[in-house]
Amino acid sequence: MSMNNFELYKVFYWAAKSGSLTKAAKTLFLTQPSVSHAIKQLEDSFGVALFSRNSKGVSLTPEGATLYSYIEQSHILIGLAEEKMAELKKLESGELRIGGSDSLFKHFLLPYLEAFHDEYPGIKLQLIHGTTPEIITFLKEGRIDLGVVRMPIVDPQLEVRESIQLQDCFVAGSRYAELKGELLSMEQLLEYPIILFSRNSRARKAVTDLFHNYGFNLKPGIEVGSVDLLIELARKGLGISFITREFVSRELEEGSLFEVKLDVKMPPAQVGIMTLRNIPLTRAASEFLGRIG
Repeated sequence: MSMNNFELYKVFYWAAKSGSLTKAAKTLFLTQPSVSHAIKQLEDSFGVALFSRNSKGVSLTPEGATLYSYIEQSHILIGLAEEKMAELKKLESGELRIGGSDSLFKHFLLPYLEAFHDEYPGIKLQLIHGTTPEIITFLKEGRIDLGVVRMPIVDPQLEVRESIQLQDCFVAGSRYAELKGELLSMEQLLEYPIILFSRNSRARKAVTDLFHNYGFNLKPGIEVGSVDLLIELARKGLGISFITREFVSRELEEGSLFEVKLDVKMPPAQVGIMTLRNIPLTRAASEFLGRIG
């Protein structure tokens, strides 16, 4: 009977643990001669006796006891690995790492994250913030399982599933109430202080390119580092903020902000869920992705 080393060690473990070749054979569903042969193979390969025979069965020699101390640890680790794999299969433990912007986490992903956490509280959630280029790098380096970004993304290494559509717009507070209900040209809008996101975001590039295509240079009077500040400064009347409409739905509804309409249609933006192509997703990431659609 031919056995690989792992099988030989398994026979050795059960023979040592039970002190009986017969009991080891029953546990492993082998014949006793197969067990004896496996022990002999190990003893021959090491050149030492691992067991001494006695009337009750077998007992370990000092050399056998040394080997057993290592094999026992391996057996414990394998058992723990099997338990861990069973937990992961049932999503009782593990980790889900998602990359994205603060605003997409807050205004788009939050309900999905909340529902996922309620159902799988044993899964650790790790949200990693960054710009789209940073998120792409994190994904390729294996630091995240999936990324939530604005489209378009063109990269042969990435697979992108389209999710929701967003609409960017300009908003202002009560200080500019005279603009409510008016339809402004780009030239008219540029007479007012414009507040833009300071980082190299897709939204800022899209609006800058749009104005450029019409022959205008969109220069912000104020640049800020967060969507919350875009909202707050517009409410305080420091200027007109360019922001995603869905991110200010509450403020628009309650009237603390209103949309400043342009005579040019702002192109919609698509949010995509990004994964590495041809790399299997973890069970947690696959389950989460299925919920977003």
